[in-house]
Amino acid sequence: MGILFSDEIKAAIECLLFVANEPLSVEKIAEITQISSRNVRILLGEIQQYHQGRGFELVEIGGGWQMCTRPELAGFVEKLYRPKAATLSKAALETLAIVAYRQPVTRAEMEEIRGVKIDGVLSTLLERSLVQEVGRKSTPGKPILYGTTVEFLRYFGLNSLEELPSPEYLAAGI
Repeated sequence: MGILFSDEIKAAIECLLFVANEPLSVEKIAEITQISSRNVRILLGEIQQYHQGRGFELVEIGGGWQMCTRPELAGFVEKLYRPKAATLSKAALETLAIVAYRQPVTRAEMEEIRGVKIDGVLSTLLERSLVQEVGRKSTPGKPILYGTTVEFLRYFGLNSLEELPSPEYLAAGI
């Protein structure tokens, strides 16, 4: 693999990352570019280094790689697009926390923990693709089990669920 080939493939990877509307896995990039996953990782590192200090940065998030605006520059982009407030209600955040920490979990289990019906809140979380159906529980009635999504990880800037704060950390109120 000569320098020209490497530069051409690196440019192709940058292009893919720029146009993708979701994080791309190393495996997907390797499949498209027809180079090894090892070489993809090397080129991703070079691309990441190249973009340090620029307007965009390459970040590993949601099980893949994505070009993102540097956090300290987000205010400029917001002025251009003036996005609608996409905040979640307290009820939605509480329900989402239950799903994140207890998944897979049924609607009845979520309602038992929260002490209230969650029909509307759960619908909102499903519509926003923050939670999804992940199966059925092996109990009478076979209730639907829910879990978090890749969109959940992106929404909170996480690469995996292991990056969630521990329940003990949260209970300490830190």
